Amino acid sequence: MTRPLSFVVAITGASGAIYAVRTLRALLAAGHHVHLVMSKYGRYVLHEELGWEADRESIVEFLVRKGGEEVRNGSLEEHGVNDLTQSISSGSSRIGGMIVVPCSAKTLAAIAHGTSSNLIERSADVTLKERRPLVLVVRETPMNLIQLRNMVTVAEAGATVLPAMPAFYQKPQTFDDLGDFIAGRALSLLGLDHELFERWTGPN
Repeated sequence: MTRPLSFVVAITGASGAIYAVRTLRALLAAGHHVHLVMSKYGRYVLHEELGWEADRESIVEFLVRKGGEEVRNGSLEEHGVNDLTQSISSGSSRIGGMIVVPCSAKTLAAIAHGTSSNLIERSADVTLKERRPLVLVVRETPMNLIQLRNMVTVAEAGATVLPAMPAFYQKPQTFDDLGDFIAGRALSLLGLDHELFERWTGPN
């Protein structure tokens, strides 16, 4: 059993809210603590794609509704995207790693160039400088040359680029299965065990 840790999860304004929800569900169900930061358009995508009504239910209630009571095994702390006073903006914070899911091309560019203009960008910058795992679930297609170069830049800086490209060898039956594949790959890159999908073991 993996020891419970604290992780940063950032949700930005790219399509693919299901990847964020399934990643959050997996971390919380495993008992971890999550520092959640959502951009303005990250919140918008949660509403548009999955129906989250922020004025009617908390993000935890929404995650329980979408992912079941197991979500309550962990704990979640939400931070304002422009609040740079939070602990996760400092390298002295005890964080096991960070996932940006989905990661917009705009956020990718900001991380690649170290702008640190909001809490998502600053937390990613801190994660890189402290040599902690940073997973960017980039959701964009097709990609132009600038975006491709930004992915190379963040990879050279120590991040892992995990494009939102679910596999099909596990024979997914639902959208949640597709989301769990990406969530599982992200958790593996943080060094966490999971049972979100059956791993490929070769031909039967």
